[in-house]
Amino acid sequence: MRTYKAHIIDTPSPDAFRILENGYVSVSEEGRVVYIGSQCPVETGELVDLGDRLLIPAFCDLHLHAPQYRNNGLAMDLELLPWLNKYTFPEEMKFAHVDYARRIYSRFVHELWMQGTMRVSVFATVHPEATRLLADLLRKAGLGAYVGLVAMDRNAPDGLRNNALQAFSETTNLDRYLGREGLVRAIVTPRFIPSCSEEMLTALGRLANESGLPVQSHLSENMHEIDWVHQLEPDATCYGDAYHKYGLFGQTPTLMAHCCYTNPQETQLMRLNNVCIVHCPTSNTNLASGMAPIRHFLNNGIKVALGTDISGGHYMSMLRVIQYAIQTSKIHYAQSQGKMPFLSLAEAFYLATKSGGSFFGKVGCFDLGYDFDALVIDDAYLNFDHYTLPERLERFIYIGDDRDIRMRFCQGRLLPEPPL
Repeated sequence: MRTYKAHIIDTPSPDAFRILENGYVSVSEEGRVVYIGSQCPVETGELVDLGDRLLIPAFCDLHLHAPQYRNNGLAMDLELLPWLNKYTFPEEMKFAHVDYARRIYSRFVHELWMQGTMRVSVFATVHPEATRLLADLLRKAGLGAYVGLVAMDRNAPDGLRNNALQAFSETTNLDRYLGREGLVRAIVTPRFIPSCSEEMLTALGRLANESGLPVQSHLSENMHEIDWVHQLEPDATCYGDAYHKYGLFGQTPTLMAHCCYTNPQETQLMRLNNVCIVHCPTSNTNLASGMAPIRHFLNNGIKVALGTDISGGHYMSMLRVIQYAIQTSKIHYAQSQGKMPFLSLAEAFYLATKSGGSFFGKVGCFDLGYDFDALVIDDAYLNFDHYTLPERLERFIYIGDDRDIRMRFCQGRLLPEPPL
């Protein structure tokens, strides 16, 4: 066992921060929290005094595209559908070459570590060898992840298509390769309805329901995309129903990114099926998609997490996503004339930690039995006026960066910097 003394800040609930000045958290050999409190426990094991530093939960990014890492900060001059065709698909085709995949994925994994993101749900490409490579790099770095081999058999270049049998068998093989006990696991990944035929969606729904694997995809991101789905799936009552009828909408744990334009029926279906919305505010802004009404979702009992959505989003820092989530919620607040309250800092932090972490199990805060996923923050250069602990965290979120992160833990293990 090991006990850490520091200024501890987390959000067991979204209502407020839990703050322990000079508090203690003890971690078992299995990497789980066995004590948290203001008093030093009777049994400490090795005591690590972190001094005046902050100890916070590590971040969880529940939607991003690893093969798009090279395009970060580029190609922001188009809306979603032309953006995919002009910039994204050509880049993803390069991952047929494993040497190229290794070069980009090594940098991607290093960036996750650098930004303090210890858990991710990530899209790879249709290429099985490169997808296994990504999973191996994540495992070697000690990070937790769901890794998806992308399925798409229509409305995409020939070099980025796999058929239903391939997607089924290659995702099954990835699941067997990774197993269900480690930190890195497989996830069923239809790219989105326009890229998947009825045969593909049927096969993936059967795979998810027979295996119990979770599902990730995109939902109601762009108005042109929604119109396209209505044309492709005329029998579906809404975009969400187009997934639901194939068994891909909450029948197993499900992540749906974006949700900028959801009608009441779709909202109700997400709530009933416990679908988790992944809010990607930087991407939604960059691609001129819209602004997801997060307060509306929370008020309707729908789980929400946050994602960077690289490379629709331009930066892999969850700090920036927290900022954008709050800022876009303030626009909703202004447009509703105060009827839709904006997100508090505690709420947004909760979405980036415990809410997103729940997709991985007991992850995202320092409650007893939770995995010790944590960041040690040295904000001494920001703390020149002796701010309170909540003020120090706020300043780190708004003007801090990866250079302030001194230590990174995932499931109790202190992670060294992975090689580039």
